[in-house]
Amino acid sequence: MQEATLLVEIGTEELPPKSLKNLSEAFAQNLAQQLADSSLPCGDVRCFATPRRLAIQIAKVAAQQADQVVEKRGPSVDVAFDADGKPTKAAEGWARSNGITVDQAERLTTDKGEWLLYKAEVKGQPLAELLPGFVQRALEQLPVAKPMRWGNGTVHFIRPVHTVTLMHGDQLIPGEVLGIASNNHLLGHRFHCPQGTQLTHADAYEDTLEKAWVVADFAKRRTRIEEGIASQAKQAKGKVRRDDDLLDEVTALVEWPVALTASFDKSFLDVPKEPLIVTMKDDQRYFPLEDDQGQLLPHFVFITNIESKDAAQIVLGNERVVRPRLADAQFFYESDKKMPLADRVAALDNVLFQKKLGSIKDKSDRIAEVAAGIANMLGSDEAVAQRAGYLSKADLVSQMVLEFPETQGVMGMHYARHDNEPKGVPEAIYEHYLPRFSGDILPQTIPGCAVALADKLDSLVGIFGIGQVPKGDRDPFALRRAAIGLLRIIVEKDLPLDLTDLVKLSRESFGEVLTSSSVDEDVVEFLLGRFRPWYQEQGISVDVIQAVLARRPTAPVDFDQRVRAVASFRQLPEAEALAAANKRVANILAKLDSPVASKIDSGLLSASEEFTLVKALEEAELRANDALKHNNYTGALKALAALQKPVDEFFDNVMVNADDTAVRENRQAILQRLRELFLQIADISVLN
Repeated sequence: MQEATLLVEIGTEELPPKSLKNLSEAFAQNLAQQLADSSLPCGDVRCFATPRRLAIQIAKVAAQQADQVVEKRGPSVDVAFDADGKPTKAAEGWARSNGITVDQAERLTTDKGEWLLYKAEVKGQPLAELLPGFVQRALEQLPVAKPMRWGNGTVHFIRPVHTVTLMHGDQLIPGEVLGIASNNHLLGHRFHCPQGTQLTHADAYEDTLEKAWVVADFAKRRTRIEEGIASQAKQAKGKVRRDDDLLDEVTALVEWPVALTASFDKSFLDVPKEPLIVTMKDDQRYFPLEDDQGQLLPHFVFITNIESKDAAQIVLGNERVVRPRLADAQFFYESDKKMPLADRVAALDNVLFQKKLGSIKDKSDRIAEVAAGIANMLGSDEAVAQRAGYLSKADLVSQMVLEFPETQGVMGMHYARHDNEPKGVPEAIYEHYLPRFSGDILPQTIPGCAVALADKLDSLVGIFGIGQVPKGDRDPFALRRAAIGLLRIIVEKDLPLDLTDLVKLSRESFGEVLTSSSVDEDVVEFLLGRFRPWYQEQGISVDVIQAVLARRPTAPVDFDQRVRAVASFRQLPEAEALAAANKRVANILAKLDSPVASKIDSGLLSASEEFTLVKALEEAELRANDALKHNNYTGALKALAALQKPVDEFFDNVMVNADDTAVRENRQAILQRLRELFLQIADISVLN
């Protein structure tokens, strides 16, 4: 069967840059899946994406489906014929639906009986007949939030479509997709090759576009941009801080990338670098340059989509564009410095946090109170934490943050330094927003940790306290993110804090505002529940997490130590048998109607396996308790792992439910002691 490379390209107006990669990958996956489902063999799949096209190149695609034999089983022979051997209505109806008579049906014999069978040979359809429909459906399945319509037609897509190319080898496949007939005309670079180009073979797609000033491969274009930026930065004696999201976005904006360097007035460097970087990156898609110490240089690299004969004019144009934005940042900074940060706190009364929970000023007051309490728990300076908490949101009403919201916190830090706030306060103001996202850095100072925890607790306790618990995907106050951030700070900074104490401290700061009577329990349970997705991201199995959750330790550091210990224990050869034994013990004890004796009576021991197990329990308990004094859960579980053999021998040779009541209850006490030893750490009976 003839095989050749398949090329599908959709030429469009400029596609949304932030979704280009996802659109391209989804398009390729959708089309490849349809080919596979239709029994059309194919080889490697490559996807291409530029601002003006989505394309797929698939190797070794068959020109036609293979012929197939379809078998359709009918009713059993007992049902298909009556007592006189004549076909029943069921048999005749089945035969008629397949276009045959009952006499023409074959027989299928299995160990369960005999059945009527129809075999039909289905001719494979040509790729040319199937492909337009496949492409249409693949495009319709793309994750397009807001499709648009253009011209007088009724066709919808993310952007207007100009060209459709369907080629198998050197053969153009006719057909229509999104209302556009297939042809071999490709859009070239908008300026360098506005007339476009002709594709003569599917294998020549990438090279053909390269000659039309288009780098079709997203990854190659991205690499060319990275290399261009690095070269320009080296010439300017600077460095570019890596930003993969910005790189992807710029790659999605150009088809023929050219890197150039521009400059701005050094006077702008008197402004903190963060707002300058924000305006260069977010507004202009520029790559700011820094020196080896991380200080901003008065230069930036930008990517243009044209090979200009007079690059200096392009540089000059970009310098003109960025100057007013930098001047705005400079103006806001100088204006903001005229008012002390502390004087802005009163204005927070006009900014609503939540209708039932008051203003941002109310929230700041609560954060200050709780941060001081947490600092006290940690043996840190309460005054620094209290002051940082009080000022933590003040920059929200500054001109700079109103214009550049991304700079909240960091501008508060700069303004606090300008106001000569006490040492530690500026840093804590910045750090209280950390971590802002998964994998983000954590606060480095104890006051910063205290204010960050107070802020997150305020949102959690406040929103839970008025009954607005996150449900499904709805989490308008980002409480799940706040919870994970809170746990990360405590665990990764090794802070000796308990969730119960923290939630109580935060709840008391609200006075009589909260309406839920179970807010403490609800928030603690919510926080404990966040451990599961957090640890799962780290590759820890669910049963390990559940084993620790069953004991409900509310100190996050302690919780983490137990999880790590159980995960390590789970790898031991003794773990499986001991988990099964604990499960058996738990089931036995759960069925008892009366409490188990607290002590084991050695006088009631008779079987040698009983003596051995009790002695092993005593020895393991000594070693485990010694480890537990230092919260060494891993060492304690290793000590208890030595119980595997005596426990197995006990269950193999000793009848727990003996006829003698005293003996039975004493053996139950042995099991209870075994169970309690493990429960000091986790419930390993839930391990799979």
